[in-house]
Amino acid sequence: MEGTVNRLIRLRDGRSMAYAEYGAPDGFVVVNAHGGLACRLDVEAAHDPAVEAGIRLISPDRPGVGRSDPDPGRTTFSWARDVEELLDQIGVERFAVMGWSMGGQYAAAVGHALPHRVTRVAIVAGALPLTEFGVFDQLPAMDRYFTRMSQRTPRLAQRCFQVMGLAARVAPNLYGRLAARDLGQADGEVIRREGFATFARMSCEAMRQPAGVVQEYCAWMRPWGFQPEDLDVPVEIWAGIDDQLVNSSWPQRLASRIPNATLNIREGGHFVAHLHYREIFDSLVTGR
Repeated sequence: MEGTVNRLIRLRDGRSMAYAEYGAPDGFVVVNAHGGLACRLDVEAAHDPAVEAGIRLISPDRPGVGRSDPDPGRTTFSWARDVEELLDQIGVERFAVMGWSMGGQYAAAVGHALPHRVTRVAIVAGALPLTEFGVFDQLPAMDRYFTRMSQRTPRLAQRCFQVMGLAARVAPNLYGRLAARDLGQADGEVIRREGFATFARMSCEAMRQPAGVVQEYCAWMRPWGFQPEDLDVPVEIWAGIDDQLVNSSWPQRLASRIPNATLNIREGGHFVAHLHYREIFDSLVTGR
């Protein structure tokens, strides 16, 4: 079952911000920070577990992604202001936040910026700050390539993301099948189970604005604006034992640096959340 996927608000600076809602309309709010090469639709599969857990899952597109207007020069920390405006407009005071992959640092930023409103943070398959020594070199080759291309030859990168989005639109089953093959067995099984066309539809929407995807890769290389050690809210770190995209040392290193963090290692790959949404949601409801 799908959520409402095309809601828009107008931010104070005039930009439009798109978001999707899944789960229980009257449930406890969890804000989702989507991954890279993804968008507000990347938690569509979480709808039923969110209903069961009593969660109202709100998933915004970051600036320049999907249907949200761009915000050139944005940072990880600046996205917290957008989330604050969104929740003010829809009348939400207390909430939890989760972020998958590239979205992990954005979830952490919201927790740091709004500790009086955030009850708990979940970082799922997230990275350490890429500005720290040696971390960038531990990224998968694809992410290093897209990042450097976005920084050095943004027009070429924009064209690349445009072609990827076109491929997802005109050949969705092939696009999904190739992604399932390239991401490894654990994640390939998730994509096959949820449907090649479903994955392709999310990817197509994620690359609706190719220039915005370039901004995504530039933004995640900028300083977070805070350190993991600065987080005061409780944080749940989630990782899959078969994740081929995240360095195996990162979850433990991240958990050791955040004062009130709990490390959760589970079966699964980079899409570990798709296998454990209910458990993640239950952890976010704790202590609300």
